[in-house]
Amino acid sequence: MIRIIFLLILIISSLGLKAQLSSEEALAMQYFQSGDFEKAGILYEKLFNRTKNTSFYDPYFNSLLKLKQFNEAEKLSRSLLKSNPDNFTYSVDIGRIYQEKGDQEKALEWFNTLIRTMPANEFAIKELAITLYRAEAYDFSIKAFMTGRKLLNNENAFNYDLLSLYRFRKDKPNLIQEYINLLSTNPEALPQAQSVLGNILEGSEDFNQLRTSILRRLQKEPQSIVMTEFLTWQYIQQKDFDMALRQTFALDRRLKEDGNRVFDLSRLLISNQAFDQAIESLNYLVSKGVNNNYYIPAKIELLNVKTKQLTSIKFSKENLINLENDFNALINEFGTSQGTVFAIRQLANLQAYYLEKPAIAAQQLEKLMEINGLPSQIIGQIKSDLGDIYILTGEVWEATLLYGQLEKAYANEPLGQEARYKNAKLAYYQADFIWAKAQLNVLKSSTSQLIANDALNLNLLISDNLQNETDTAALRKYAYADLMIFKNQPNKALTILDSIPVLYPGNLLADDVFMAKSKIYIKNNEFNQAIEQLMGIIENYPTELWGDDAVFILADLYETKLNQPDKAIELFQKIITDFPGSLYVIEARKRFRKLRGDKLG
Repeated sequence: MIRIIFLLILIISSLGLKAQLSSEEALAMQYFQSGDFEKAGILYEKLFNRTKNTSFYDPYFNSLLKLKQFNEAEKLSRSLLKSNPDNFTYSVDIGRIYQEKGDQEKALEWFNTLIRTMPANEFAIKELAITLYRAEAYDFSIKAFMTGRKLLNNENAFNYDLLSLYRFRKDKPNLIQEYINLLSTNPEALPQAQSVLGNILEGSEDFNQLRTSILRRLQKEPQSIVMTEFLTWQYIQQKDFDMALRQTFALDRRLKEDGNRVFDLSRLLISNQAFDQAIESLNYLVSKGVNNNYYIPAKIELLNVKTKQLTSIKFSKENLINLENDFNALINEFGTSQGTVFAIRQLANLQAYYLEKPAIAAQQLEKLMEINGLPSQIIGQIKSDLGDIYILTGEVWEATLLYGQLEKAYANEPLGQEARYKNAKLAYYQADFIWAKAQLNVLKSSTSQLIANDALNLNLLISDNLQNETDTAALRKYAYADLMIFKNQPNKALTILDSIPVLYPGNLLADDVFMAKSKIYIKNNEFNQAIEQLMGIIENYPTELWGDDAVFILADLYETKLNQPDKAIELFQKIITDFPGSLYVIEARKRFRKLRGDKLG
């Protein structure tokens, strides 16, 4: 019985002590976090001395440092180091004391001694380096890892630790060199190297340094595939597409590949509008012969690139006819099949919008739908193309019918929502504004942000211009100009747009006319005229519907077409500050930071 009572007293006392400790610990933490280090130090000293719990050591030690009680701090660290000689926390903290006292020479000597005397043990080396890092002695942390490599006689030891340190220190030269060292033994780390360096390196100087380092390694390891791939990537980042192509050709030949890396590069070249190099890469694949896996895809993609190239510049009729002949030659060679659907759709687009052959284009697409086994989505896309071409041929009812079929067949899918939008826009072209508005009201909540935004803009255009007879008449004229733009008849569209303010002075479409004309000029690469139209919106209608669009489009022109980054930066910043609710804000902020040279990684 006495024993039981004694045990109960012990348990109650223990619980009371724990409760007291918990309360004091919470109070000490509160003082420490609020910066009251004097009170925190007193409590942590009591807690540490009473419990000898090392978890109280760090806040107690740091409180002493903050209070500049260096002798007490050193006495504490040395006493614990004596009983725990293998724990680097206490030895590194002694060096920290010297630093805080301003005795840099003694701190330097102390840290160097720790590194010089560390054992040739990977775990111990890493523990010391990490402890130095936590103490913000970053240079010594790096030195510990580098010395550790020598002790272990392993030049590749601690690769990832050093990469993290160099990245944290923004030490670009050593980061580059460390990745090159890593890739020599771990080629699979190339995507990581590309991702990290792509975010950290900036400007030609940094990338030239990378190229020099890679070339030096290639002199030592001329057969290194990963270094050649790395060099190719570096050329791509610098938009030196000719050199990227040379390297890729060389690697394809050396490894006797089937052209997969050349085909991948061709896609990247197309996305960067490097059409000449893309055509060269695709011709290389075609030259491998009909038995090569990429022969047919390369031939089709070659015509796609030529189409993009010709239709993105001022083209001649002769060039377009030659391109049409190339398409027909391809179809004659491979026939009408699932494999050539994309090429036939491209040919139909060329004939309908650039060669004034919409009827022939429609026949091409109608034949396509007779192919057995076509995926549903492809059939839907062909019908959508065909509906567009029926507008060109004046078969408006047929277009409406096709769009309606698509809307039902692909309800709640982007293809169906796009068809509904096209039907609404067709009604708008025909000046059936009330019906068009009803359709657009539904589409404003489309799951596709692009369709929802287009529907909202068109809906607002119609709503704003139905207030009186004059505005409605001006809107009919404007819709007709829009139809001419759709039909790729820009000169007719410009003539109609120019007539609107003359026929209907004081109408509400001035900013819409500016925007429509700017898009025509941009498509024709007439950038000075486009700038004039966009400035018309920015200066005269900054708060209207197209205000933020005009600023963003102009910024994009200065960045991507006119190579005037300073003007682009100014305009992207204007989007951020003047149009905080704009859909362009996220993209504008990203491009503003990139042009300014901020790190985006």
